[in-house]
Amino acid sequence: AKILNPDKKVLMPDSTADCPMAHMVAPGKIAEMRRTYEDLAVVCYINSSAELKSQSDVCVTSANAVAIVKSLPNHNIFFIPDKNLGSFVAQQVPEKNVILNDGYCPIHAAITVKEVMNEKQMHPNALVLTHPECEAEILALSDYIGSTSGIIAYAAASECEEFIICTEDGVEFKLLDDNPAKKFYFPQTRPCCTDMKLNTLEKLLHVLKTEENEITVNDALRVSALVPLDRMLE
Repeated sequence: AKILNPDKKVLMPDSTADCPMAHMVAPGKIAEMRRTYEDLAVVCYINSSAELKSQSDVCVTSANAVAIVKSLPNHNIFFIPDKNLGSFVAQQVPEKNVILNDGYCPIHAAITVKEVMNEKQMHPNALVLTHPECEAEILALSDYIGSTSGIIAYAAASECEEFIICTEDGVEFKLLDDNPAKKFYFPQTRPCCTDMKLNTLEKLLHVLKTEENEITVNDALRVSALVPLDRMLE
């Protein structure tokens, strides 16, 4: 947000709220891959640090990753930091050589086949809606694979009345708000991101009052990190 809006004030309700996956690229790995592969594009998931963005060619979200990778002129794609989303993209764009990085979302990666199958047995009419940050064996059980916005839209458009949701449980409020007559089930071990949950109403009110926790980005880093974001938006 700050990279795209340098002249605006950007506040975080909790300055410690982070994403472990956002940092899961070993130092020097991008430079090593550029030396190893000719015609390489470094494709960086939006859940990443400004430093990783600054070393990348284009950013993607889970909603646009397939379309952007497909549109790139490069044959070799180094997808960072999430191997699961990267693997999903690779399957959708087989004409590209997608090289995966060993990063992952701990919340999505913890969803197990056993727990999803338990939900399917208890709710045989429910469709399984899954975020592509999940492991491949979870995607294989799914009726729909898509971004958070995609899952929300699919549930609303579907004639089905029951769904098993394989993504962070914060989406439940929006799903129920949009579809009060439908039922949504999560794996028994709820996929709950403790970092997301650090952002509370009380902390939001506090920073609105005090304007604490303002985000700043070094200008040189901001300019470099802006390049792949602009390319994504283009």
